[in-house]
Amino acid sequence: MTVLYQKSVLDMIKEFRRNWHTLCNSERTTVCGADSMLLALQLSMAEKNKQHSGEFSVSLSDLLLTWKYLLHEKLNLPVENMEMIDHYEDIRKTYDDFLKNSNMLDLIDVYQKCRILTSNCEKNDKISPSQLRDFLSGRQYAVDDEANLCVPTSPTSKHNQDNEKVRLLAKKIICSYLNLLVNSKNDLALAHILNIPDRGLGREAFTDLKHAAREKQLSIFLVATSFIRTIQLGGKGYAPSPSDRLRAHVKGLSNFINFIDKLGEILGEIPNPSIAGGRILSVIKMQLIKGQDSRDPFCKVVEEVTQNLDLRIKNIIGSQQGDVAVHTTDISPARPKSHAINHGTAYCGRDTVKTLLVLLDEEAADAPSKNKAELLYDDENIIHYNGTSILTLFRSPTQVNNSLMKPLRERIQKSMQEKKIKVKQTLIRSQFACTYKDECMISKNKWNNVNSVLKPLCVLRMENDPSEGVNSSVGTPAAGTSSGNVHLDRSKNKKISKKSGAATDISAGSSFWKAFSNLNVLNTVPSSKFLMDFAESKIPWENKEK
Repeated sequence: MTVLYQKSVLDMIKEFRRNWHTLCNSERTTVCGADSMLLALQLSMAEKNKQHSGEFSVSLSDLLLTWKYLLHEKLNLPVENMEMIDHYEDIRKTYDDFLKNSNMLDLIDVYQKCRILTSNCEKNDKISPSQLRDFLSGRQYAVDDEANLCVPTSPTSKHNQDNEKVRLLAKKIICSYLNLLVNSKNDLALAHILNIPDRGLGREAFTDLKHAAREKQLSIFLVATSFIRTIQLGGKGYAPSPSDRLRAHVKGLSNFINFIDKLGEILGEIPNPSIAGGRILSVIKMQLIKGQDSRDPFCKVVEEVTQNLDLRIKNIIGSQQGDVAVHTTDISPARPKSHAINHGTAYCGRDTVKTLLVLLDEEAADAPSKNKAELLYDDENIIHYNGTSILTLFRSPTQVNNSLMKPLRERIQKSMQEKKIKVKQTLIRSQFACTYKDECMISKNKWNNVNSVLKPLCVLRMENDPSEGVNSSVGTPAAGTSSGNVHLDRSKNKKISKKSGAATDISAGSSFWKAFSNLNVLNTVPSSKFLMDFAESKIPWENKEK
């Protein structure tokens, strides 16, 4: 039953592709499969819950209940006895807007558009609404699940399950690169591959991209491309403003955009779709396994998935060429120029894009995943890639300190006050201090003020230094005294002694210098101890002179 429904869904998509110019505006519109539909509904419900309750989350039970109601409501099946969740109309509108902005159509939309073509014909029994509902809801797994309930889980089966999970992850990553290459508006595909391999673009970078995309009303990929193109074309003269959210992610975004540009160059330069498709898959494979051990399980799975997809591309091209040979008529198969898949760009990549679209349509027609909780909520911690679920990635990261950012006006005022309070740092000047006139004038005024206040004092300082002899410094020496043996040492700390309550006798100081000059006349060199005793003795100056 599963194979029958899957073939019917794939035939429906093929019919849509043959008549795309009457059913949609762009040939690059991608089809959203069952798993992608459920992910888009999850994001829509979480967005509405954030608006009403302030939390970007949704429970699995509410999601499955809404998913069941959505399938019946869109397929015009009876919904009388079904429970409808609150704010369903808003959720449905958010879901439709998300698909429209991503240039995607889900399988129900494709079914309804195909019914428009076959409304006047009898060929309307390819797949019924109830069969499409069963396919999307995964009811075909009911019999298989009942048969597998009694089978215990062995280590071998657990190992096979892990390998199958890794294989599905590698396949999803590679197909997401192809999907973004074909449809640059697909935000869901970009979320799967933005940081795989690791480019330093985590939840913060994705949140900044998402907010910028909402402000500019563009897709996330187009916002990132516009930001990097502006930097590349602006050269050294351009720098992002400090308020730009994307400024901190320039390196990672540049790496991602350059890689997508490399895939686009292969798409436009190689006209043969078989060679171009193989080259694109090879470049993606080298990007994923770069720097990894060749014996790594993920690397082996990537090799297998790449070879399988390359073989499928060649089979698609062979079947298309066979159909052209069978249905050849006298009418030219060329489309009008307005319908070119990349009108205004390189025309030689049109056949390759058509081939990739067929490959992606086959992936959209795959049966939905059995484990809904693992698809929707499980963070993919596999091998070297620490991936996160789509819900976690679209959820804005919380602040570490749980504090709101202050308004810009308050931050500016605080910064200005800090600049006023900040003490001016002393400048490091050269040894030619005389060249700085301002500093000299300031220091001169300061000393003049000090000298005007202080009284003339006689300051004596004598230190015992065995290496240099006797060093003495006199504050105000008397006129006519000899100061040949007096050395002024300004590099050492000066000890100033003052006698409070009495003025210093200047004549006594002159008598001391007179006695000291007499010693010099006698060509006697006084010892340090003599000078210290002479200076510290309490004998009047006149007696010392004698």
